[in-house]
Amino acid sequence: MRSPINSFQIKEKARSLGFHLVGIAAVDSAENGTVDRLQTWLDRGYHANMKWMENPKRQDIRACMSEVRSIVSVALNYYTPHPHPQGKQYAKISRYGWGRDYHRVLHKKLKALSLWLQQQDEGIQARYYADTGPVADKVWAQQAGLGWIAKNGNLISREYGSWVFLGEVLTNLELEVDRPHTAHCGTCTRCLEACPTGAIVEPFVVDANRCIAYHTIENRAETLPADIATNLNGWVAGCDICQDVCPWNQRFAEETDVTEFQPYPHNLSPTLAELADLSEEEWDRRFPASALRRIKPEMWRRNARANISNK
Repeated sequence: MRSPINSFQIKEKARSLGFHLVGIAAVDSAENGTVDRLQTWLDRGYHANMKWMENPKRQDIRACMSEVRSIVSVALNYYTPHPHPQGKQYAKISRYGWGRDYHRVLHKKLKALSLWLQQQDEGIQARYYADTGPVADKVWAQQAGLGWIAKNGNLISREYGSWVFLGEVLTNLELEVDRPHTAHCGTCTRCLEACPTGAIVEPFVVDANRCIAYHTIENRAETLPADIATNLNGWVAGCDICQDVCPWNQRFAEETDVTEFQPYPHNLSPTLAELADLSEEEWDRRFPASALRRIKPEMWRRNARANISNK
């Protein structure tokens, strides 16, 4: 559909809603090798038990919306400068989960942007996602010029490093697009060297079977693999090691202005002992409107006890 509004207007609206970065990509702009790389990653079993990664819609954006012509990619900076706790008695929680559930924050803004788009003309279609559907968020963010997919698999932006949440609006509008972002990891291998389990098996390739973040958040097994349990180093919910050592993050991280992402106090330095005996009631009280609710009480107890056993 020929657009009754231009890309500049859409970007201005996105920024007025609080998005820190916004760019636009054409559906036909994704590089041809993207599908092949994803399939190779799946064939190697690097997605572990994340079966949703096998959804064929992830390899064809038109399967999510047949009329899609352009993708408006957005990002929200979530960084807060609080340090992870030191001391073997403490549990470490990834920054992404310190505050309010990012899905709720992003969805509210994406819904507003989508509704505004649709109000511009009766023929405009819009559909939004924020880590909630079979959309290759990072691929489209790079195509839209927001940043580049780094050696640790995260998207790095020049403005905020990799401390960003991604979302997108699919639309049938034909829009002026942005230039895809070029990669700027260079020869740096700090993330590969810092990962205690060797999860970054080669630059730009992460094996979830070896990833602390995967096992503490997605692995539903009663016990963790021994090579993971012995290398947790306090992590009980995600892992920020490969982001903390990234020079782009060390130089360009900027505190977010989104108040919802400020940490709930009890997420900054909980003790392993308290989480090792976490009850259903306490879990419900500690993690309201939190992305950390994906980690069920028995998983918190498992993760904490594995740390305690391997001090």
